[in-house]
Amino acid sequence: MSEESLTASHQTDAETTMEVTQTISEYLFFLPSSLGVYFQGVVVVIGVVGTAANALILYGLVASKQHKKQVLVFNQNALDLFSCIFLIVSYSVRLCNIRLTGLLGYWLCMFLYSDVFIWTGILGSTINLASITVERYLKVVHAVWSKKKLRSWMIYSAAAFAWIGSAVYNFALVSMTAMVMDGRCYSHFIWQETARAIQALWYFVSFYVIILLIIIFGYWRILVVIRRQARVMAGHSAAGSSTGQNQLSHMETSVIKTMILVSAFFAISQLLNHILVLLVNVSPNFVLLDFAWYLSLFIAFLYICTNPFIYAIKFDPVKQALLRLIPCKKFGQPNETVNIT
Repeated sequence: MSEESLTASHQTDAETTMEVTQTISEYLFFLPSSLGVYFQGVVVVIGVVGTAANALILYGLVASKQHKKQVLVFNQNALDLFSCIFLIVSYSVRLCNIRLTGLLGYWLCMFLYSDVFIWTGILGSTINLASITVERYLKVVHAVWSKKKLRSWMIYSAAAFAWIGSAVYNFALVSMTAMVMDGRCYSHFIWQETARAIQALWYFVSFYVIILLIIIFGYWRILVVIRRQARVMAGHSAAGSSTGQNQLSHMETSVIKTMILVSAFFAISQLLNHILVLLVNVSPNFVLLDFAWYLSLFIAFLYICTNPFIYAIKFDPVKQALLRLIPCKKFGQPNETVNIT
């Protein structure tokens, strides 16, 4: 090969690299910046708080012996704990400002810098949230059918699917899109605009719209049934009849109230991130500011950190188990009945 052709080849490679970098910069939404360094430190703090809080709730579920009765609720907190642990690991590594090179750089990019473990937990938690809604829906709206047909293996299968389904999706996507260029990690980037738009739309519909529709429909029907039962119980009470067989247990009501709050928080906290991901990938002319992206991630990560506090306040068995940890205090058991209005 002549010297001129070698020079032309190097120029072509350099131009190609520059073009690729420019293309990525136009569409990718997580590039290092001065703001990013502060954000990484905040995320580590969120991870530490979330790890401690979720671990405490898991202890409360085990101590109150609810981990076998509320398998999906236990699984929800386990997924959140998993995400929080990897928030600490992934963003601590980022703070070290390692220049990614060679095989080690690629593996760090794929497994840590891509946040694949974090989003495996978050998306698994999203799938599990829908499973909890379906389980509550069947037990309340179709109580007779669920007693006959709903088996423990179905619940455990749903819990396992939340882990496996999320892991398969995230690792498959990252393995096909992660790359290292100029010491930086780029992940979740699809070259073809049409494919990128389709994937982003599918992600938005599958992990937000459909989940939200399941939650809204499920808990709307549950609340309708609860209010109908409340009216029936009120009529029986006025007539002096027993209402015990028609009344929802205090435990069931506590779980429903807790999960409605968790679901509402999910709808609010995940909305901004999903919209930004969709706009970045669908609209080539959309310009995403660093601040907006970091804010959307902060709110999304805050969701898995603050969920445990909802369980601690609203889920009575866990609340009682945690209160018993306080020394020199005695707390009675929660009442077995509740006045549903």
